[in-house]
Amino acid sequence: MKNKEKVSSFKNYVYMLKFISKHTPFMVFGYLFFDVLANLPWTLSNVVLLKYIIDVATEGEALYRVAIALVLFVAFVVVTNLCTTLFYEVSMPKQKEKLYFAIYKTIYEKAAKMDYEAYDNPEYYNDLVLAMNSMNERAYAVLSNTQDILTNIIGVITIGTVIVTIDPVCLVFVAVCVAIMTPIGRLIAKVNVDRTEAMTPLDRKNLYFSRVFYLQDYAKELRLSGAGKMIEDRYNKNILDRIKTIAPYLTKQWKLYFCQESLPMTILIYLGITLLMGYKAIVTKEVSMGDFAATFNGAASISTSVFAITSQFAISIRENGLYVEKFRRFMNAKEKMVSGTKTTVFDKPVTIKFENVSFKYPGTEKYVLKNINLEISPYKKIALVGYNGAGKTTLTNLLLRLYDVTEGVIKVNGVDIRDWDIKAYHKNFAAVFQDFSLFGATLGENVSMDDIPDKDKASKALKAASFNRELPDGMDSILLKEFDDNGVSLSGGEAQKIAISRAFYKNCAFAVLDEPSANLDPVAEYSLNQSMAKAADSKTVLFISHRLSTTVMADEIYMLENGEIIEHGSHEELMSLDGKYAYMFRLQAEKYAER
Repeated sequence: MKNKEKVSSFKNYVYMLKFISKHTPFMVFGYLFFDVLANLPWTLSNVVLLKYIIDVATEGEALYRVAIALVLFVAFVVVTNLCTTLFYEVSMPKQKEKLYFAIYKTIYEKAAKMDYEAYDNPEYYNDLVLAMNSMNERAYAVLSNTQDILTNIIGVITIGTVIVTIDPVCLVFVAVCVAIMTPIGRLIAKVNVDRTEAMTPLDRKNLYFSRVFYLQDYAKELRLSGAGKMIEDRYNKNILDRIKTIAPYLTKQWKLYFCQESLPMTILIYLGITLLMGYKAIVTKEVSMGDFAATFNGAASISTSVFAITSQFAISIRENGLYVEKFRRFMNAKEKMVSGTKTTVFDKPVTIKFENVSFKYPGTEKYVLKNINLEISPYKKIALVGYNGAGKTTLTNLLLRLYDVTEGVIKVNGVDIRDWDIKAYHKNFAAVFQDFSLFGATLGENVSMDDIPDKDKASKALKAASFNRELPDGMDSILLKEFDDNGVSLSGGEAQKIAISRAFYKNCAFAVLDEPSANLDPVAEYSLNQSMAKAADSKTVLFISHRLSTTVMADEIYMLENGEIIEHGSHEELMSLDGKYAYMFRLQAEKYAER
């Protein structure tokens, strides 16, 4: 299992490197090349340049040779610094933006292709959120780790070659030091991974507390109730739990770090090589003092590089690999809904039929809809009513083919909706949902859902939705403040009317309105209903409403309970039936009368 994890981490690492290389090849080349170039003179100066200067000085040769060596070294450093500075300060920021754009574009395109039901899958949704929030940082970390590893490897090879030419015996000390440090480094990486896994549930709680304390959604409750003290107490407890959980791992880590870094390097490098080369330089005169300094510095540098590769970088590779694994899993997720080939877009309403339709959400056994049979004739206004959980929204989601039916069939103009190309099929519908959204764009763009709106048409659509507020720049007024400090803020009712106007703007045969008047008062609701009835003459309208005063305008009403149709007819017919619809209507009428 552990070997599989190592292979998986390596594969994930390679996967991300390939991704970066594909979208920003110059970034990979420049980042690796210029970093090695920038570090090379300093690596060599600790060994080669130092040896040269000491040898010249101890042998009493002309000091101008030292001056020439220093001038050449400084010139090399200046040139490499100029190249690296130009890359990191001029090119690198642009390359980063290209990489981040590629990552987010890839994520957006993948998310747009996935079935709507994928959002009901916690694993998929968690992977999506993680990809959105972390992948730009993790991609850069992978590249940075690669850069550090390559720099250290080249340093080890370069210095090792120099040491071999001076005294190969020194490499034996280094090899023993590496042999001791490597397995300890693996233990350090394992302890770090275990610590991360143990802290994950507590980290998740911390993120929750952060959201509660900074999001506006919670601000009123925190100020007007005792919830603030309750949440703060739980936050404090979580901090104590974090300290208690992390303590044993920190104890293990400092002991392992001490054993890995201090003991082998102190005994083998600082003491062993010092005694060996000092003896050869001072007693036997087999090597020069420059050789002594070079081998000592070089061996210490090699040991430090190996320490970094076997512990610090191993930890980073493992950690980044876990994130990349989730990104790969998200990218490899498969769509279940199969798109058909039919591309018909109707210019006028046609008949819709539900034939023995049943549905249960993926991963559950309970049917949300059971044996639904209904027929919607062209231009009809159809209302779906019932208590919460009756299946109303699910029924419209099936019609819009956000989900596929579990059993039965839905037909539009006699054709199974699964035979349609999904994008072409969606062009036949305008939909307004309970959880609608406005965007940081102009009023006209929010109505048209297009960056080139027909302003006259958008104005008529807003009028049909009873949106009468005059905004400072008309259709060019920016909504929300995310992209413009002068963006217009709207009330819940105004925002909902803009969302409803989209149904009137879009040229399509059918409109689906899920709670179109939920944020409106009764007077505004009545006005909107009149406008909607007039503006929707050219469409078939299917709407859901908890306020049964809205359903009076419907041609047909379907009362749902526990996923089944229990009553069907016009308002007058259902009132005469004196069943559950009539009971609900009278109950609401009494509440309005009390007001």
